[in-house]
Amino acid sequence: MSRTIIFILFISAYLFVNAQTADFKGLEHLFTTPKSYVIARVNHPLIIDGNINDKAWQSAEWTDAFQDIEGDLKPKPYYSTKAKMLWDDDYLYIAAMLYDKHVWGNLTQHDQVVFFDNDFEVFIDPSNTAHQYFEIEINALNTIFDLFLPKPYRTGSGALIAWDSKGLRSAVNIYGSLNNPDDQDEGWSVEMAIPFKDITIGNNPNVPKDGSMWRMNFSRVQWETELVNGKYIKKRNPEGKTLPENNWVWSPQGIIDMHAPERWGYVQFISVEAGSPLPEFKMPYSELQRQYLWLIHYKQIDYRTKNGRFAKSLKELGLKETIKINGIDNKLRLEVTTQQYNANIFDGVNKQITIDEEGFVREG
Repeated sequence: MSRTIIFILFISAYLFVNAQTADFKGLEHLFTTPKSYVIARVNHPLIIDGNINDKAWQSAEWTDAFQDIEGDLKPKPYYSTKAKMLWDDDYLYIAAMLYDKHVWGNLTQHDQVVFFDNDFEVFIDPSNTAHQYFEIEINALNTIFDLFLPKPYRTGSGALIAWDSKGLRSAVNIYGSLNNPDDQDEGWSVEMAIPFKDITIGNNPNVPKDGSMWRMNFSRVQWETELVNGKYIKKRNPEGKTLPENNWVWSPQGIIDMHAPERWGYVQFISVEAGSPLPEFKMPYSELQRQYLWLIHYKQIDYRTKNGRFAKSLKELGLKETIKINGIDNKLRLEVTTQQYNANIFDGVNKQITIDEEGFVREG
């Protein structure tokens, strides 16, 4: 191949990548690539006792260390947090290690708002629709706050706190002492077994298959505290208001909002026994298509905020009807009414993907 042809191909690729980048200008923080994790399988139930150093867990890989919820926009967390996952026919297993010099907790009743203590949180969207997802929170006292969200809070919808993961098994191990300010601790660990039948919509248990991909994220809420009369008390600003909590997460959201499921990490279930070499996660082509639907969604929400209505055309949003993804032509289409919109993307071969004004994504 001649140098001239190589140069032309390089320039073409450069222009293509930068044309795509220009589409997302100003919203780059919402389109960073989420973290990914390939989950190995175990062939026997795990004992849930809070010990995450046993043989089964030693064969599982740690996630990357947690970062601030806004990613690189904020400093790195001053305590390290990491997690692991495994699965079998019945359960999704999760282990987490939260390093902390002062482990404390106050809330002891089920479904209290556990993030008012330092906590560890699990978010699960099995269908990758950004709707109908699950959240489980746990503190150092092994107190559980579990809830189901039909829609994200941003739609004006609320959470169903009455939902419980009745088969959930959880345990905590303290490396040091709990609620004792007279010493320094190493931290605390969490172990969970979440039944697939509990995180299912409908009657048929949503048990993953080899290659199934879910969206998930983990969060750690960490409050700034000081000692007052021998107790841990949340710090306040000069006006007397409690300082905001730190939010440290596995896959950065880009915004201070865990309830944006489209920003969660990718979790892929593989029928490979834990301890064996695992395949690398490969981003599905459909996820690259979905990015353009989310781009339309974010732009529509911004447009309505400024103009009191949704944009009636892609042109009003500064977008073209035809875009290339991995060199393949994709058609974008937008249908708008007074209060609603539907946008879809289709490449002529794969399933059409659609998003609506509430950020509900569906295929077919």
